[in-house]
Amino acid sequence: MADRKLARAEAEAEERDRRKRGRRWRRGSDPVEALGEGVMGLVMELLDARSVARCTAVSRAWYGVAADNRLWAPKCAELMAGKAHIPRLTMIRTASKLSTYSMAIMDGKRNRITKEDLCDHAWEYCFTIAAPEYWRNLDPSWKHTGPPMRRYFHQDGYHSAEPHDAVWGGHECEYTIMTSFVGDGKIRDHYVRINQWPPMKVSRKDDWSWELSNHLYRYNSIPDAEKKGCTGPLLPVW
Repeated sequence: MADRKLARAEAEAEERDRRKRGRRWRRGSDPVEALGEGVMGLVMELLDARSVARCTAVSRAWYGVAADNRLWAPKCAELMAGKAHIPRLTMIRTASKLSTYSMAIMDGKRNRITKEDLCDHAWEYCFTIAAPEYWRNLDPSWKHTGPPMRRYFHQDGYHSAEPHDAVWGGHECEYTIMTSFVGDGKIRDHYVRINQWPPMKVSRKDDWSWELSNHLYRYNSIPDAEKKGCTGPLLPVW
């Protein structure tokens, strides 16, 4: 009887020790070491991009899993699906997919337009309600008799239109990008101006397209996500 009680007590003590060790293991072990990189990679595939990016800061082991190109390639494709323009900087071959994703996000939020942005796209041009009726009557999109007029920016500073454009009239046009800064490199004023006409403020839409506008007329960049080589500056512009 005494032997059985002693054996039972030893078994219970061993079970308590095993449970304590299990709790310590669960609290102190690294999931990457416990589950392996393959399983952790599958888990991270279910997370959103922001959460995966945060995982890269946990440890070196987590970074190795969370920064894997195989994990970020589909996230890059998802990010760029439905966008009007794909930044040229995403074509940098030496950049990781994580870096490509980060640069694309930052470029999509950029409101500072460059000459590359202007020249890489074709632009739809239309008048606003504030424009004189004479000019609005020359705009086929305003009268719903045809598609919007198109405008083009060129690297040499020239600005052109389609042949036989009723508004254009064959006159000479040049454009200028004006940017002024305040302290700490912050932009105070940024606009595009054609000849001496009213300046156009620059804005960005959720699909990464551009809009140039003033009270008289508006330019909208035409989507060209399938354009070979992509568009915009090759290096980041903030």
